[in-house]
Amino acid sequence: MVISKKAMFSKNRQTTEPTLDSESKTWLSVEHAAAIESDAALRELLVPVHRWLNTLSVRNHSEHTLVAYFAGLNQLALFLRGKRLTWTRCDKRQLAQHISQRLDEDKLALASVQQELSAIRHFYGWLIEEDLARINPTTGYQLKRSPRPLPSIADVDLLTQLLDQEIPDTPEQARLWLRDKAMFELLYSSGLRVGELVALDMADIDLADLRVRVTGKGNKTRLVPLGVKAAEAIKRYLPHRNLWVEQMDSALFISEKLGTRLSTRAVQQRLKVAATRAGIAQNMYPHLLRHCFASHMLSGSGDLRAVQEMLGHSDISTTQIYTHVDFAKLTQVYDRAHPRATHAPKDSNPTT
Repeated sequence: MVISKKAMFSKNRQTTEPTLDSESKTWLSVEHAAAIESDAALRELLVPVHRWLNTLSVRNHSEHTLVAYFAGLNQLALFLRGKRLTWTRCDKRQLAQHISQRLDEDKLALASVQQELSAIRHFYGWLIEEDLARINPTTGYQLKRSPRPLPSIADVDLLTQLLDQEIPDTPEQARLWLRDKAMFELLYSSGLRVGELVALDMADIDLADLRVRVTGKGNKTRLVPLGVKAAEAIKRYLPHRNLWVEQMDSALFISEKLGTRLSTRAVQQRLKVAATRAGIAQNMYPHLLRHCFASHMLSGSGDLRAVQEMLGHSDISTTQIYTHVDFAKLTQVYDRAHPRATHAPKDSNPTT
């Protein structure tokens, strides 16, 4: 059964927006807003999308999530507009055609298409809850999963080279390094995402009990142990932080120039500077330190569930990617355990 446009939007007619205000929609770029404003058919298709995203925004979904959801749904809306279809007339066949176009013509990576499909699935779930649709075309529709690539890992010696490098000579650079070292120690000590790191407030760090309260994806909070070296680095940084901070900013990590919360981009740039100064050729980025935390913790403990909790993974399969075996360690175990593994001594006399 096809639901008419009148029925689809009548119950919420008072909240329907005739124009698109990019300032009130953090997921909408100025370029997108201009393109949509000049396209009446597309604008009408996107009305329920904006209503849904507004709902998610009120529920404290991250701006990154909202932008990603809009991007995926905007692509499907463009496809439907080209076919002169509405959301309620999009069935599995139409969805499959759209997905095929994204993969084959647009050359989108499978992982990116899976993200778009997830946005479509959740959006249709909301349409059904609001009595704006009856069928979710994504039900039973599955894409073949792409194999997860093993994350890049740096060994402990390389991290020691980064974290224990000499303090810069100039006072200004020395002060910056105290902050940067605290950030990098914390990323590796507690396995934080860079977005989680910059979102930390002073109240989230417990230096006495050595723990940190982290707000992760979906606004979920978790308590993670804080290493002694990370705690010591934070203590050395705090006096400078208190001199830099503007007014009553609660952020833990502060920009020395602006006196406000540090950005994720700034953390990325500072890590590259630190790696270069330490003579490290490997590409260093904040998420690499999280990968190292997970890999080294699993290698040392073998406790997958505990590492899952510390990383804030909702699905343990995400954590399992870190269970790849160190081949050198595998060889050592094999040589010790297998009766036919060791080579005969060089001075042995073979018998005939």
